[in-house]
Amino acid sequence: MTETILIADDEPNILVSLEYLMQREGFQVLLARDGHEALALLQRARPRLVLLDVMMPGKSGHEVCQAIRADPTLQNTLVLMLSAKGRDTDVAKGLGLGADAYVTKPFSTQALVAQVRQLLAARRRTE
Repeated sequence: MTETILIADDEPNILVSLEYLMQREGFQVLLARDGHEALALLQRARPRLVLLDVMMPGKSGHEVCQAIRADPTLQNTLVLMLSAKGRDTDVAKGLGLGADAYVTKPFSTQALVAQVRQLLAARRRTE
């Protein structure tokens, strides 16, 4: 079964490159350009994992992550936050809000794919 990933980022170049990367890895990909669109797609499509940019218009990645964790129907959605903000306090905030992982930009595409696969495999083992 192909797993679905939502990529939520307001930067078009990042969306296109991550979409290509994740499709090449065999995932079905959905795209959101802001926090509101991300939440709507999460509700409608129930992706397994979301690659969530922290700084987006409308609702920030932090607000989207909080909404995911507060919604019983979305609580099992994996959240991997992506951000240019890489200070320890930024990472701690993202993880404290319920993100499963936090990756700083710029990032290695190989490392990102490995992190996505690791999160998905760990979730399958606990179900």
